[in-house]
Amino acid sequence: MKLGDIEVARIGLGTNRLAKTQDNVAFIRSAVAAGVQMIDTAHSYTGGQSEQTIGEALSPFPEDCIVATKGGGGGPGTGRPEVLRAELEQSLSRLRTGSISLYYLHRVDPQTPIEESLATIKEYVDQGRVRHVGISEVQIDQIERARRVVPIAAVQNHYNLSERKYEGVVDYCAREGIVFVPFFPLRGVGGAALAEVAARHGSAPRQIALAWLLRRSPAMLPIPGTLSLEHLKQNLAALKIELTDAEFEALRKAI
Repeated sequence: MKLGDIEVARIGLGTNRLAKTQDNVAFIRSAVAAGVQMIDTAHSYTGGQSEQTIGEALSPFPEDCIVATKGGGGGPGTGRPEVLRAELEQSLSRLRTGSISLYYLHRVDPQTPIEESLATIKEYVDQGRVRHVGISEVQIDQIERARRVVPIAAVQNHYNLSERKYEGVVDYCAREGIVFVPFFPLRGVGGAALAEVAARHGSAPRQIALAWLLRRSPAMLPIPGTLSLEHLKQNLAALKIELTDAEFEALRKAI
């Protein structure tokens, strides 16, 4: 799929548990070598170590790799312009880059209008220091308000087989050409129906859960988190699994 002007594989990597160790620096390099083109982090992950690890591993970033990060997610008041500017500067420094591929407003601040927060991020777009903008945990009306300030390339919401409250947002993103990035794509996934389909395909249940997401919408780009290269390769292998209509519906109804 395309995110902005870059073609990316439809399964990425979440890094909310990525601590700064040499093993993890090597893991990030191996992940990219294995075919990961979307790496997702945030200013708040592991106290900044996630961004630092990715920066050490990949800077300067490969042209076909999107490193996405987020700011403004710490609670009321964190969407204020001065907070976002400080976090953006820190993220740029930790990632060792002059330009962030994709920058999300991590959460909408209840004390700051979304327009004000995004206008601050747009300053960095206009400066060439952020290439694409995303928003997270939002409803359709918030996406539409955001798009009046700056083009929105991606929406990242909690979504998986067992958590589907954002069905309308998924469909909206597909219609509008916005990438939908489900976080925790494997949380709460299990049950007899999933195990049965997995056995039929000779696959792990989590691979079937990812295949279901990919079939659910052409806009879908899951970012399962892992620190294991073996698990990462299993996740990427889900790109090759094709569920039948009957399997897709059986899983949708069962979980």
